[in-house]
Amino acid sequence: MLSAYLMENEEEIQREEWKTDAAVVRRFASMAGLRPGMRVIDVCSGAGMSTSILSELAGPTGSAVGIDLSEERNAHATAEYGNERTSFLQKDILRPLEGLGEFDFAWVRFALEYFKAESPFIVKNLASVMRPGGIICLVDLDHNCLNHWGLSPRLEAGLRALIAQLEEVGNFDPYVGRKLYSFLNDLGFEAIGAHVEAHHLIYGPLGPVDEYNWTRKIEVTARNRRVQIPGYETPQDFLDDFLAFFRSPHRFTYTPVIACWGKNPAL
Repeated sequence: MLSAYLMENEEEIQREEWKTDAAVVRRFASMAGLRPGMRVIDVCSGAGMSTSILSELAGPTGSAVGIDLSEERNAHATAEYGNERTSFLQKDILRPLEGLGEFDFAWVRFALEYFKAESPFIVKNLASVMRPGGIICLVDLDHNCLNHWGLSPRLEAGLRALIAQLEEVGNFDPYVGRKLYSFLNDLGFEAIGAHVEAHHLIYGPLGPVDEYNWTRKIEVTARNRRVQIPGYETPQDFLDDFLAFFRSPHRFTYTPVIACWGKNPAL
């Protein structure tokens, strides 16, 4: 069975590129141990921008391979970022990662949150293609979409009900960030490190990138045919209420991002 992506929509390539901060990718990957000369795999590489950044960090003696299930996103990534050291392949991360060879560094950013049931398997699957001493770096959000001040009681109840239903029927995990350490620890990874900081920190006037990202995120999830939002007659009613709140400078929103990394033990 192929993996499904909760955020699948016609504008996902644009959303991924808009929300990717190159400086943050470089900082987190370097913190985790990415160095020149490494062979890198980028899991759920999407539009390809992160893979390109990781390839730059690997330098002229290194390389990066992005894997993603979407044929459309892989084609875009290859056209925009592909070169002799940066390539993209269509792969399902829920199947054995055969034919890829071995890697020195693996990057899994904002992917496991969409695979609540399969996250431990995905990390184990990835470990199978890591060289001894190879580094896996997992980066994801915690308490995702849930930390706001200024919500009306109706909107807060609707938002929490939406996220709870997405956990049940959409395989979404808003709390995966706090689990990343255990995924690596349970596989016996060594020299595990962790880092926590704010990913979203939104107050005052709303910037265009945050407005676009959150609008698409809430719109796509709210219109999932398998969920019902209590207190609202239609998904559009909920979306209108959320955006009215989110666009107000009274609002305060934050989301923690957690990174964990460790080394594959030698056999």
